[in-house]
Amino acid sequence: MDVVTNPDIDIVVELVGGETLAKDWVMRAIELGKPVVTANKALLALHGNEIFAAAHEKGVMVAFEAAVAGGIPIIKAIREGLAANRIQWLAGIINGTTNFILSEMRSRGLSFAEALADAQRLGYAEADPTFDIEGVDAAHKLALLASLAFGIPVQFDAAYIEGITALAAEDIAHAERLGYTVKLLGITRRREDGIELRVHPTLVPAESLLANVQGAMNAVMVHGDAVGSTVYYGAGAGELPTASAVVADIVDVARLLTAEPKHRVPYLAFQQDAMDDTPILPLSEVESAYYLRLRVQDRPGVLADVARILAHAHISIGSMFQEPANEEGEADIIFLTHQAREGAIDLAIEQIQRLEWVGSKVTRLRVETL
Repeated sequence: MDVVTNPDIDIVVELVGGETLAKDWVMRAIELGKPVVTANKALLALHGNEIFAAAHEKGVMVAFEAAVAGGIPIIKAIREGLAANRIQWLAGIINGTTNFILSEMRSRGLSFAEALADAQRLGYAEADPTFDIEGVDAAHKLALLASLAFGIPVQFDAAYIEGITALAAEDIAHAERLGYTVKLLGITRRREDGIELRVHPTLVPAESLLANVQGAMNAVMVHGDAVGSTVYYGAGAGELPTASAVVADIVDVARLLTAEPKHRVPYLAFQQDAMDDTPILPLSEVESAYYLRLRVQDRPGVLADVARILAHAHISIGSMFQEPANEEGEADIIFLTHQAREGAIDLAIEQIQRLEWVGSKVTRLRVETL
């Protein structure tokens, strides 16, 4: 706080993290009319609306390029480079820890636990990796990207979040056999009735750019109505990539210190009075294709029963294959569906689960062709 209140300090850079002391420092700096540069995605995802409103009131800047995707200038790209576009959707690998784990599971056939242990040994994962592997870190970043893309308030609490802890190595292998790669994606999409905001493991086509992002690297694909799809790739964490983004923000702020607030690029891409109240859609209204894996008793009529349930829920089967039966006479059946509503898939899974010959919980992963 001595630094924040020092009259000789022109710009306050907050790189401590957390949402208690860090929030106090940021709010005090804004109160004193000092611009803030931060890499604190959790602070902005949870308290961003309050912070940005205070900054608007005082006419000061809040810069946060380092808070999303490390050294990749994705904030500047959306806010300035794509200003002529109406953003339709974006999807990103925005957590390096989970991407490293999934890359190891795919390339080396490791279990989740083995890949996580490797990530911790190599320094890619914290001793307590919960925020990363449960998707929370990615959701913090996605909430900020959605606000920039669509001109809505930051709404982390409305995001659907599903991590990778339940992913089985066999599902990653099955996905590859079907021509897909499993990635933890943050996805936000503008629809007529609202905005999708979700983080979850996702099957993406193996030939797509995002499927080929390996190790701890990050990538974000943004689709605008004029430019089409653009992709931003690079180091999403690490001391030098993060410092690169922080220093770039300091340079931007220093250049604009003498500019009138109304002449500056808005920190959330849209002016405060132009923010939209478009709702975040509940997951049940999200539409996607789906990967389903069922372990069933290998007997006649099984496929017919499943097909009947899916047809009744208006879900079309795109492709399927069956693994050879094991010694207990059980076999895995894998389905890829066409586009369907999440609520319909939920209903179908609930009915399939009640069938007497289904031997375990139905595995469901979402599929995005991007």
